[in-house]
Amino acid sequence: MTTEKMKHLEFIQVIITRMNTNSFQIKGWTITIVSALLALYANSSNVAYIFIGIAPTILFWFLDAYYLQQERKFRGLYDDVVTNANSIPEFEMSIQNYSGDDYKFCCVFFSKTIAFIYGSICMALLIGGLILKFKDCIIIYNC
Repeated sequence: MTTEKMKHLEFIQVIITRMNTNSFQIKGWTITIVSALLALYANSSNVAYIFIGIAPTILFWFLDAYYLQQERKFRGLYDDVVTNANSIPEFEMSIQNYSGDDYKFCCVFFSKTIAFIYGSICMALLIGGLILKFKDCIIIYNC
């Protein structure tokens, strides 16, 4: 493998690492914001804070899916540079050719790597919020 090819792969790997780091930080921000909203609920007993937590979770889900999509495209470029597929020119960083099923936003959005995390948070907030909002109705109905 030539020195130029190794340097090209290093450039691509740096981008992949950056996308992965961004994805990890987005998950941290999601947990932080949801935790803060749950703390506000605990302080005020206003169930609206729980439901408000769903909006940033979905927003961060979209953002995380975008970064994962970009990461997958650069991994595809990396693989093509390694295998000399499509005769990628030296130091070419274009990812426009990566648009198949693995690279579509909707497939990435619902991929098991992120859908489970964000879906679980949204469902927990929704179910928990509904239970807390209608707990008086549930108690009266059971009596």
